[in-house]
Amino acid sequence: MTDQPSPSDDQTSRDQSFLEAARRAKLARIIELGHDPWGTRFDDRQLIGEIRGRAGEIVYRKADGANITLPSLETEEERAAFRPWLAEQGPGEIVGPQVRAAGRIILSRDKGKLLFIDIRDMTGQVQLFIGRDQVGDSWELAQCFDLGDIIGVDGTLKRTKTGELSIFAERLHILTKSIETPPEKHSGLQDAELRTRQRYLDLTYNEGVLDRFLDRTRIVSSIRKTLGDRGFVEVEGPTLHTIAGGAAARPFTTHHNTLDLDLFMRIALELHLKRLLVGGVERVYELGRVYRNEGISPKHNPEFTMLEVYQAYGDYRSMMDLTEECICEAIHAIRGGGDGKPTSYSIDFAGKTVDFRPPFKRATYAELFQQHAGVDPTDSAAVAALAKKLGIETAGRHPDVIKNDVFEAKVEDALEGPIFVIDYPASICPLTKRKTSDPTVAERFELFIGGMEIANAYTELNDPDLQEELFRSQLAGMSEEDSMAKMDHDFIRALRHGMPPAGGLGIGIDRFVMLLTGTQSIRDVILFPVLRPEK
Repeated sequence: MTDQPSPSDDQTSRDQSFLEAARRAKLARIIELGHDPWGTRFDDRQLIGEIRGRAGEIVYRKADGANITLPSLETEEERAAFRPWLAEQGPGEIVGPQVRAAGRIILSRDKGKLLFIDIRDMTGQVQLFIGRDQVGDSWELAQCFDLGDIIGVDGTLKRTKTGELSIFAERLHILTKSIETPPEKHSGLQDAELRTRQRYLDLTYNEGVLDRFLDRTRIVSSIRKTLGDRGFVEVEGPTLHTIAGGAAARPFTTHHNTLDLDLFMRIALELHLKRLLVGGVERVYELGRVYRNEGISPKHNPEFTMLEVYQAYGDYRSMMDLTEECICEAIHAIRGGGDGKPTSYSIDFAGKTVDFRPPFKRATYAELFQQHAGVDPTDSAAVAALAKKLGIETAGRHPDVIKNDVFEAKVEDALEGPIFVIDYPASICPLTKRKTSDPTVAERFELFIGGMEIANAYTELNDPDLQEELFRSQLAGMSEEDSMAKMDHDFIRALRHGMPPAGGLGIGIDRFVMLLTGTQSIRDVILFPVLRPEK
């Protein structure tokens, strides 16, 4: 039995065909008028954000030549009072700078001999005031414009009598004709999967999406600057590994045809960066994609961006300081500091306000376990009893594995943060140096904010014999894919040549961007997450 299109699908298809035909008729008319509908080089164009920044150059020029500064027109009330203000000034005109802009048409209002069009580029949006008498031959071209077209304009930046900042067009240019009809203005592109699949439309027509991804770029640039200013060197490690090491995760597998070799897409950046510490690159980091063949959720995506940083002669406390610096400077990059104003470090996330002013709170794993789970973490029997109540398997499993499952179930979601959870059970941290005062505790922290782990850091283990022993150890009840106990003989060999004591840090960039932009789903901060093919 084959699926038959519904009557509504049929009608939609006919409507789309009609709309496309109308756009193609305008395409033909543009060619007939002697214009290239796909545009050409458009030199000396100014970004709309820069053009809007020139609003202060607009003045009211009186008949006697005197220039009068315009009143503030930031609010609706101020703009409503603009027409009476103009009348009080007597004869004259509004004058402003000559500008040249380009952007996509996102709004159009036809008033007969006047056409109002809003265009948008990656820096902002501006209204075009198009008068038939003012644009001359360009008026015919303007009749061929549709929503979604990309156009250019030469004109004067002024204010309308209602105070609206506008480019008063003198000449128009078609730069790209849009054949497809954009989403309907009010219902828009609402379906989450469709928004992700057609991200280009999401960026163009859904409010705030482009700004969010531009903020992501600013955040990443800020992190690079923070690290660069502190002497860290950025490198690019291999994405294909012979051993899925450096983290506890299920890898994606692939095959190298020439070498006839099965390989893993990297699940972490760690082990190659530590090799560089051995090689004398004392401050090193990589910011790149890692791949974990695991579930999808609002907090998890199998392909994500990770920052890993290693600092010789540091420890996990050094990494706490560096983490605070990276976060605070990233907030400054997207939120503030203009006109001498201080950056606000309070950010709304998931209905709550997170205060990122340093220093962040620090508490031990054991303290938080006791507080939120309500049992003594050193009492294995009590922990196991609680685990059973929570539906966590306990038979044949190492006590620390059970304890950590309880921690994830009872503690993590309660950590509003930002809070550094420090000093984890050593047995579940095989790449971490133990505390000198207590070898059962690892010098490790995880930073939690809004119930999400954002950063993970260690005082790095550099004892090659202990590292080899831990690689060979598989804790009871921990599956191979959940364990970091994967032998890497070359890494051990590198450690034998001597890796300096060091601190190491990993930050999940996608979750970090979620927090700083107040976004609830990780797929909304990744431009093109993997989707099933369209049917």
